[in-house]
Amino acid sequence: MAREMRAASYSEFGGRDKVTVGTMELPELKEGEVLVKIKAAGVNPVDTVIREGYYKDMMPHLMPVIPGWDMAGVVEERGHAARRFEVGDEVYGYARRPEVKWGTFAEYIVIPESYLALRPRTLSWEETAGIPLAGLTAYQSLYVAGNLQAGQSVLIIGASGGVGSFGIQLAKARGAEVLGVASERNHAYMREIGADHTIDYKDQHIGEAAKKIYPEGVDLIFDCTSGESLQQSLVALKPGGTLVSILNQGQDLDPSINFRFVFVEPHATQLYALRELAEAGKLKVHVSKTYSLDEAPEALEQVYTLHTTGKMVVVP
Repeated sequence: MAREMRAASYSEFGGRDKVTVGTMELPELKEGEVLVKIKAAGVNPVDTVIREGYYKDMMPHLMPVIPGWDMAGVVEERGHAARRFEVGDEVYGYARRPEVKWGTFAEYIVIPESYLALRPRTLSWEETAGIPLAGLTAYQSLYVAGNLQAGQSVLIIGASGGVGSFGIQLAKARGAEVLGVASERNHAYMREIGADHTIDYKDQHIGEAAKKIYPEGVDLIFDCTSGESLQQSLVALKPGGTLVSILNQGQDLDPSINFRFVFVEPHATQLYALRELAEAGKLKVHVSKTYSLDEAPEALEQVYTLHTTGKMVVVP
């Protein structure tokens, strides 16, 4: 007999009115997969981008789609050869599959165990669920694409958002100096989590302000917002420095810039690294708001404003 769960889903692309909450059948548990009872699911701007249909030509979608790619929960069942975790283990993961279909705004998810890691036990479920997508994005952008080293300087554009917040903390954990760019109201928050310097993008030219702090320029620019803020910042990149963006794919950039575009990938080993940092007190998660599953459409609208400080979470 098929098992059912409550989930938010949509059957066509569009606005918040396309998202409904109801009952769906759980998929069959296959080889190498585990069934996880979701305790909390992180909300990310990309969830709304997907819902609007902007990625429909980039990756296949199977309707109805359950939104959400972040999760933390408990392993309840294991498929054939899925033995990395025991039933009852508390895990977390970034659940983006090659096909957009089974997301995390639901009571359960069936997912390959290779996507998961044991969760940080020092954090709440809500805090844990806020890590995977944004934490891995910052990790892959700064440590892998940006090859950030101790003693270097990094300018982070959009540093108070989900990805930027992790960017500040990961850069500090690596021993780098951080210049965070965000509105004035978020400067105290950015300093609290480790930023050495802050710039208000509304009141000053970002690049010129950055050059006053780092006359020779910064070693790395980590772009989490793109647009005018990125264009202003380029003058602050030192010769031979690196630009990493999670939005701009480089079409409008000077080809001489050492540029990397990052579209985050699931990576269990890196999740364990993030877990170690969290348990060592070097990675904190600011959960600004929690939503129920029935409020998932509202959460998707709020995150798309791009004015969230830290993370928002859905709790099924």
